[in-house]
Amino acid sequence: MTDAPPRPRSRKLFERKALGGQSPVAQALTYGALIVWTLIVLVPLYWVLATSLKIRIDVDSGPFYIPFVDYTPTIENWRYIFVDLGRDTLRPYMNSVVVALASTVLAVFFGSLAAYALVRLTFQVKIAAIATFILLLAATIAAVVLFSVPWHVALGVAAALFLLFLGTLARRFKRALGNNDIEFWMISNRIMPPVVAVLPIYLMFQKLHLLDTQIALIATYTAVNLPIVVWLTRDFFAAIPYELEESAQIDGASKFRIFFTIALPLTRAGLVATFLLVLILAWNEYLLALFLSNAKAQTMPILVSAQNGTRGPEWGYMSVLIVIMIAPVVAITVALQKQIARGLLVGAMKG
Repeated sequence: MTDAPPRPRSRKLFERKALGGQSPVAQALTYGALIVWTLIVLVPLYWVLATSLKIRIDVDSGPFYIPFVDYTPTIENWRYIFVDLGRDTLRPYMNSVVVALASTVLAVFFGSLAAYALVRLTFQVKIAAIATFILLLAATIAAVVLFSVPWHVALGVAAALFLLFLGTLARRFKRALGNNDIEFWMISNRIMPPVVAVLPIYLMFQKLHLLDTQIALIATYTAVNLPIVVWLTRDFFAAIPYELEESAQIDGASKFRIFFTIALPLTRAGLVATFLLVLILAWNEYLLALFLSNAKAQTMPILVSAQNGTRGPEWGYMSVLIVIMIAPVVAITVALQKQIARGLLVGAMKG
């Protein structure tokens, strides 16, 4: 019996050394791709930080990035933002913190309730009731805008007529929309470009005397991000074994108690990932803040865009504002990275 011919060395480069490992070539390609992606993520951040330490002439002179070699760093931009502007920087920053956190908490809370209800309950919404609601809403708007009827009076009359309709004539109509129709309607609200709805929202808050307030921004951000929460959390609740909730119901637990004591703890990782995503969307929202805020409720994205003045973009000031904008989001991401990774992994396994 003759010995088997030795394998070529080049072939060993493509063979795994262990069952759960990678071949040398695959390992090199993986690390190379990770290094390239790391540079893609970190280089823009370093560019912003380096620009925040340059005076205007250094920014205009060319792409210099190595401090004390290409340029001399200075804190002049930081001094201007925090000392010269002072309150004009702090107010938009605190507005962003309050509006983003409040709207995210409300969106995740109500969105998770809606997602859980769509998974565990069966809804039959009468089409006639929906049509009546739309007609009464249009009539309320017309009464307020065209006939100067006080909005609380018009809204009260419309609500009374709607409840009267639900208790009487609505029972005669059989056609209804189910859970899938409700889910599609909620997602379609997010698909619609915000610019389509921003003008009616502006007029509504103008009539309510709530323009340039945190309340208007919180309410709008919550409504805009609510469909995203429902879309992301629905699968998390659907993955919970129904037997757990059924046994709790036998012991006399209500739906709300089951939601808070069983459903929420089991979907904590997914909710954390959803919370961070919605927080980033609310933190970076520009279009709605541009229309609904002015000076009192101005947020950081508006303040950043305001650095583009008559002299052109103030890249140094803008870079300082961007750095202090992304810092809290990065900090939250680092602190919650384990929960985020677990939530994304669960979502990927469901997908």
